[in-house]
Amino acid sequence: MENHASSFSSPKAYLRALAQTPTRLARRAGSVSTSYDEMSRVRARSGAHMQKTLRWFDLIGLGLGGMVGSGVFVTTGLAAHFAGPAVILSYAIAGFCALLSAFCYTEFAVDMPVAGGAFSYLRVTFGEFAAFITGANLVTEYVMSNAGVARSFTLYSGSIIGVSTDKWRLTVPGLPDGYNQIDFVAVAVVLIMTVIICYSTRESSVVNMVLTALHISFIAFVIIMGFWHGEWKNFTKPGHPENPSGFFPHGAQGVFHGASIVYVSYIGYDAVSTMAEEVRDPVKDIPVGVSGSVVIVTLLYCLMAASMSMLLPYDMIDLVAPFAGAFREKSEGWEWVSNVIGVGASFGILTSLLVSMLGQARYMCVIGRSCVVPSWFARVHPTTSTPVNASAFLGILTAAIALFTDLNVLLKLVSMGTLFVYYMVANAVIYRRYVTVGTTNPRPTLSFLCSFTLTAILFTLTWKFAPTGKPKAFMLSACGVIALAILQVFHCMVPQARKPEFWGVPLMPWIPSISIFLNIFLLGSFDGGAYARFGIFSALAVLVYVFYSVHASFDAEEDGYLGQKNSEIQVEPKEIVDLIKV
Repeated sequence: MENHASSFSSPKAYLRALAQTPTRLARRAGSVSTSYDEMSRVRARSGAHMQKTLRWFDLIGLGLGGMVGSGVFVTTGLAAHFAGPAVILSYAIAGFCALLSAFCYTEFAVDMPVAGGAFSYLRVTFGEFAAFITGANLVTEYVMSNAGVARSFTLYSGSIIGVSTDKWRLTVPGLPDGYNQIDFVAVAVVLIMTVIICYSTRESSVVNMVLTALHISFIAFVIIMGFWHGEWKNFTKPGHPENPSGFFPHGAQGVFHGASIVYVSYIGYDAVSTMAEEVRDPVKDIPVGVSGSVVIVTLLYCLMAASMSMLLPYDMIDLVAPFAGAFREKSEGWEWVSNVIGVGASFGILTSLLVSMLGQARYMCVIGRSCVVPSWFARVHPTTSTPVNASAFLGILTAAIALFTDLNVLLKLVSMGTLFVYYMVANAVIYRRYVTVGTTNPRPTLSFLCSFTLTAILFTLTWKFAPTGKPKAFMLSACGVIALAILQVFHCMVPQARKPEFWGVPLMPWIPSISIFLNIFLLGSFDGGAYARFGIFSALAVLVYVFYSVHASFDAEEDGYLGQKNSEIQVEPKEIVDLIKV
């Protein structure tokens, strides 16, 4: 096959390519791939295959390790001040929302077990541009959050041994605040994790299993101590009589506000979907691994919230360190429990970092396979069967950011990109069920998704900004009735175009629609700064796509590596089954 001249072979070739940008955008931005291509031709660009070594218990361990990090030890205090003792229900609602999103991920991961996660799911549904924008935001958020997690490990480690973090870090005069404290411990942690994930996925899973088991044992200890040393009256009585009392001191709004705060503690299960390419039996293992981990984590979180609510009245819970503070405030002689909590949180930080770094490398690997970033990232090492290039590059980048950037700065940079991706995947699973490219009219499905989204946005804005009263209740009720009507009409009038061959989201389209609604509702809890940062990251991703990615993928299409827009290739189910077993 004669290769097409590269758009980047010379400055003249690149300028000629830029002149053709509108034509190339029209050709590539909406180009969709197929499950068959993603599992065959696209996957072959990595060279060696990733070994299928993971089982359902590995996936549950990775899900637990990814979700049960330090977040639950931090967010619970703030959520309790809004929800009161009903913070237990806040965790249950957030867990339900996470489970619905997990169902959507599972259908894609079983049908198309590749390492790309949400990027691949959106690429076969909404096309290259939508996949690239969401993938770029997701990888950026992974890197920033992992750098922040590594910096928080120093904080917890210092508190355990009683050494100030200022003694662990080197302050460089002349650098601006927030960037002037050099943290070599955070760098060392990230680089060690990078070596582990580069060496072997199976060994990474074993390390995660050990650390997660230790972490869960500490969580069980905290739960038992809380129920043993707590008092039932704290479920209804505040510490200060002037504050509202009862199990729901701030009503339903406080419970849902608390749910939006604690939902960040569930983020991590999406990284498990990126391991689908390395699962021995995707049809059986992925549904159990992904959904099972979310259910177990929800149960643990609810028990932790209950134990904390028994220890102290909700209005006396520490905002920053709720569990450690609860034992310090309860009585003398229990301060040692705070150190135990610190040790458990440190293990949680390590497991969360390990799983997130596994996920970010696989996202980058598959983005490289699609040629919208250099194909160098797609290479899988023939000996380790891991995406070494992507793992090493992102590991070094994460370490460099963790070296000098303060934790508070990093937390501000992490936007709501992950929730946005969950929203997109829920839309994608509906679209893929009801639309077959080339044979089905997509307008009814697109009209449903747009109208349902707009109704959810109107509900969220009313909930957040309208003053309390009968008009607000009427507006919320009207939005709910309209959303249900739109959903029911779509369900009755539009037939499904395809049925999942192996595993599908039950009660279609109700479950993914509820997921869409809840994700929009939770997105409404972010402030304007988060939306601004998300907009900036997305704008930068658009510039990268216009000036590099669209031309690289156009070259790959001309050379025969990628399919053309709106491919109508029909693949027999048997061929897909054979690929899943490979």
